[in-house]
Amino acid sequence: MRILVVEDEKKVAGFVKKGLEEESYAVDVAYDGEEALNLLKTYPYDLVILDLMLPKKDGFQVLKEFRDSGGDAPVLILTAKDSVEDVVKGFDLGADDYLRKPFSFLELLARVRALLRRRKGESQSVLRVGDLEVNLTDRRVFRGGKEIELTSREFALLEFLVRNRGRVLTRTMIAEHVWNQNFDSGSNVIDVYINYLRKKIDHGFDKKLIKTIRGVGYMIRDD
Repeated sequence: MRILVVEDEKKVAGFVKKGLEEESYAVDVAYDGEEALNLLKTYPYDLVILDLMLPKKDGFQVLKEFRDSGGDAPVLILTAKDSVEDVVKGFDLGADDYLRKPFSFLELLARVRALLRRRKGESQSVLRVGDLEVNLTDRRVFRGGKEIELTSREFALLEFLVRNRGRVLTRTMIAEHVWNQNFDSGSNVIDVYINYLRKKIDHGFDKKLIKTIRGVGYMIRDD
């Protein structure tokens, strides 16, 4: 899933970005409020991690403009501003969660997972398609009871397919949610990774889960 981190302290932003990428998320970073709003208008993020004390436009302004424009991605406020008034104002403007600095990355990660599950209407941390199981908490995958080793990017792609099981996903949709803003839309990397997944997920099984919808994109389903 694709996450936008809005944080003007580059050390903190780099720490959060690195940690989330290690957990298979695609991450973009904005260092001020105006850059954040420009990215939010350009890409369909699955979650936003938002600092409040930002240059150009503060986090409250970013949140208000994002919600006023119809933005519905979950917003997790991550800030040193911890007064009751700030917390209440954040929730009133449309924040979904609030985490104070200094923070534990493990707690941040748990809140990210919870918000993404809530966004997709999921209550479980294990998703299934037929005999395929994807554990979102410990990032493990099983098919027919056998564990399958995936790279972080392969897992991210599989997670997006499984979260949208039964739905046709275009290459553009996949790129926007699995890769960051540096993705080269002219490359064939999505097709390459789909083939990687097929070799690991479908090879050796009579029932093939990953489908190609000719001229459109891909989907995963249990026929």
